[in-house]
Amino acid sequence: MQNNNASPTVQAERRRFLKSMAGASAAVGLAATAGNSLAASDEPGDTQNDDQVQGYHETDHIRAYYASCR
Repeated sequence: MQNNNASPTVQAERRRFLKSMAGASAAVGLAATAGNSLAASDEPGDTQNDDQVQGYHETDHIRAYYASCR
């Protein structure tokens, strides 16, 4: 068994400090994540032309790369 000479109030203060540090780090992480997701969202005025294809599509330079890998 551990012999702990610290008073109960010191232990309680230490626990409270550690809990507040854990809460603060979680809040900072949440704020950073929320900031990134807001920055990555599309603006309402940001539209692409209808002739632009979104997502993956095979183009000539991609076909040439695939051929060089064979």
